[in-house]
Amino acid sequence: MKDHKKKTNAAYMYASTPKKIKTDGKKLAQETQEPSEIIEDKKPTLTIKNATFITSAARADQFITPDKPMIAVCGKSNVGKSSFINMLANRKKLAKTSSEPGRTRLVNYFDFGEFVLADLPGYGFARVSKQEKEKWAKTLDAFFQDREKISHVFMLADSRHDPTAEDVQMIEYLNFHILPFTVVLTKADKLSRMKLKEHIRAIAADLYLGESNLIATSSETGYGKTDVLNKIQSVIQTADLVLENQTLEEEFEEDETEK
Repeated sequence: MKDHKKKTNAAYMYASTPKKIKTDGKKLAQETQEPSEIIEDKKPTLTIKNATFITSAARADQFITPDKPMIAVCGKSNVGKSSFINMLANRKKLAKTSSEPGRTRLVNYFDFGEFVLADLPGYGFARVSKQEKEKWAKTLDAFFQDREKISHVFMLADSRHDPTAEDVQMIEYLNFHILPFTVVLTKADKLSRMKLKEHIRAIAADLYLGESNLIATSSETGYGKTDVLNKIQSVIQTADLVLENQTLEEEFEEDETEK
C-alpha cells in the first residue's frame, strides 16, 4: 500500500527537489519547437470586464470567505501563473510577473466579477530556504483543508515538458481531497500544432487523465482562453446550483422544525 502522507501533505511538493518522472513512452522534447500558428475563433460564454486585486493572505486566519465561487490557481513556480491570470483578466499587470521563479509567496485574491480567483504560491523552486518551503506548505494545506470554499482548481503545467514529480503529487493531492480540477497547459505557442497534440496526449497519460481534462493555453497569443472561460462558466453554474439546493434544504428543515 502506498504511503498517503505524501498525498495529503503539501510539504512534499515544496520541500522536495524538482525532478522529472519516468514515463513508459518517449520523453517529451525539452527544446523549444517552432511557434504554433493555431488561431482561436470560438467565442467564450463568459466575459471578464473588470478584474481587480482584493488582498493577500500569509496565514490561514487571513483567508477570505467570498460570497461567490472561488477558483484556485496552482502550479510550479516558473509555469506562468501570473501570465495566465493576466490573460484571463485582459490586463498585463494585474498579477505581477517576474523573471525570478518563486516570487508568489502569499495567497493572492482577485475579484473577477462572477468569481474570485486565488493565486497560490508556486512549488518546486529550489532556491528557497527549507523554512520558507515549510511555511508555504502549511499555508497551502490550510487553504485546501477548507475545500467547501473552493469551487474548482486550475493546476498549471508546462506544455513543453513532462510533468514533474511535484506535478504528479499535486494531482494525487487534489484527487485525495476530492477537489475538482482541470490541468491547464501553458506556453502552447512554443510548440507546433502537431507537437502540441502529441504533448497533450503524453501528459494526459503521465497524469492518468483523459485528454478532455487538459486545456492547452498561451498567454502570448490568447490560445485556449475561450476554453478556460467556458470551463469557468460551467464551474459557476454548478456552484450556483449547489447553493440553490443548499438553500432549499435549509428552508425544508426550518419548515419541518416549525411543524
